Amino acid sequence: MSAQAPAALFDQDALRHAVDTTLTNFLADQARSARTRGLPQQPAQVLGGFIQAGGKRIRPILCVAGWQAAGGADIPEPVLKAAASLEMFHAFALIHDDIIDASDTRRGRPTVHRQVGTEAAILIGDLALVFADDLLHAAGLTPAQLSAALPIANTLRADTIYGQYLDITHAGQPPADPGPALTITRYKTAKYTIEGPLLLGAALAGTSGGTPCGLALSAYGMPVGEAFQLRDDLLGVFGNPDETGKPALDDLREGKATVLMALALQNANPTQRRTLLRYVGNPHLTHDGAQQVRAVLTDTGARAAVEGMIDQRRQSALTTLDTADLPPRITAELRSLAFSATARTT
Repeated sequence: MSAQAPAALFDQDALRHAVDTTLTNFLADQARSARTRGLPQQPAQVLGGFIQAGGKRIRPILCVAGWQAAGGADIPEPVLKAAASLEMFHAFALIHDDIIDASDTRRGRPTVHRQVGTEAAILIGDLALVFADDLLHAAGLTPAQLSAALPIANTLRADTIYGQYLDITHAGQPPADPGPALTITRYKTAKYTIEGPLLLGAALAGTSGGTPCGLALSAYGMPVGEAFQLRDDLLGVFGNPDETGKPALDDLREGKATVLMALALQNANPTQRRTLLRYVGNPHLTHDGAQQVRAVLTDTGARAAVEGMIDQRRQSALTTLDTADLPPRITAELRSLAFSATARTT
């Protein structure tokens, strides 16, 4: 059974539904195949439950935006499946990220490793990576499309894993230098969340990253991607778990190397620095200790500075759209996404 792709008019809700249908059908096929071969169906079923639990589908949406920015019109099923493969890769990244962070909840539900155990969750995450590759290769793309898409998809995946590696190597004792945190932001998030999906969609339409269209998509995608992660860093500390769907202590307990924390360490007085060193990276951090850290992040001006960085990056992306030669409807969608992806909910 195939998903019904939305028409040429860019309709985010219709596109989300089409992506969800594609993923649901794919995972149902995988579960049936496992049953036929006498293999456990649970991995595909757990993965399906995780994917269906929520998510904005921003990566598939941006892939289709890149396709239409580069001249694609209607959204054929092969392009839809290629876009959906990004959401499957995202599931792999989130499942493993939750294991690394020892997170208890995701999207308001127990994380996969809390449901089935760490060992099984690692394997389910691995399976999501295999399925992402299968979705892309079996999407029905032309040989030229697949040849253009694979280098972008492979670079996107590798960059994400390198970014995650940088993240864990700097965790525990975050440096008072925002440089490493910005590098993590670019590779762990910006490239695979915003820029990569746009360039993948454009490549499927026959446009390379070195063309005016590709350069404009990168010039838009990188600052929005960085702003997206900067917002996530703020939400990880100041966000309401009922709204974010994840605990408000995990980032502080892990001692993530974020721009927010680096700026606070740079500007902290001796007393404030002692507070940060005492509590940040402490796996037994309490809510009271977290409140003391939040006060330091606010009083040092770090929180306000990160808000300013988000605003600057959003404006940079919007300025790019003002001069880029993109279809008007795509310009409007990207403009809207620049705000929704970096919206303040704290």
